[in-house]
Amino acid sequence: MIKQVTVFTIFVFLLLFSCKENKKKEALSAAQIMQKAHEKAGGAFWQKPKSLSMKGHAIFYRDGKASKHETHNMWRVFERTKDDAHVANGKVRIESFKDSIPVFVVTFDGTNTYDLRGKQDPSDADARWASNFGYGAIRHALDDGYTLKLVADDTVKTRPAYTIMVVDPNKGETFFGIDKEDFKIVKVAFQTPRGWHHREYSEFFSKDGYSWLQSGRVELFYDGTLANEVFWTDFEVNEELADALFVLKGEEDE
Repeated sequence: MIKQVTVFTIFVFLLLFSCKENKKKEALSAAQIMQKAHEKAGGAFWQKPKSLSMKGHAIFYRDGKASKHETHNMWRVFERTKDDAHVANGKVRIESFKDSIPVFVVTFDGTNTYDLRGKQDPSDADARWASNFGYGAIRHALDDGYTLKLVADDTVKTRPAYTIMVVDPNKGETFFGIDKEDFKIVKVAFQTPRGWHHREYSEFFSKDGYSWLQSGRVELFYDGTLANEVFWTDFEVNEELADALFVLKGEEDE
């Protein structure tokens, strides 16, 4: 009887040890998780697009009140490289309308930033973009000069997620949440002039003919407070976008 118990105990110990070893072998590195996130998002087509056009609507929250903007659009022209994740590069236009009236329109033409008043002062422009640019780091996370580190796990909308710190060549840090089950990119977080900023991505969709997984809902938080939500309903990739789209003339320029 004692011999049988001993054999059984050894068997259980070996089984547990084997499971523990297999678990260790199955653990993914930050680079492996990032590679899977890239593949889930759309692979090389998603990673290195030339341009992106997005249409939707948004809700902005201020002083306890919600304001719906029935039109919220964005256009991007991407650079092939990105050394600083939180500095504007390429070209961008973001416009938001409420009751057909522009609440804001802001653009970057690759050199200058414009809003409805015209060209902005560079220091104001830098602060604006530093509070917005960051997600693009994930497209370059496997490029030379970038480093990755797996940090504490997270939970995004009740689902467990890996957290990967992406450090760009300029030493800027951006944190990404990757769903542990399906490897969707569900969160980004970074420090900004407005405070600690994070976004949560959900309601993903895709389109025929595109290797591209798009988030249909983006929730933007500053220091833990929801500032606005954007609901993307359509997108196009690699359209030819005219330079004039990214230049605005204010009254003083007329």
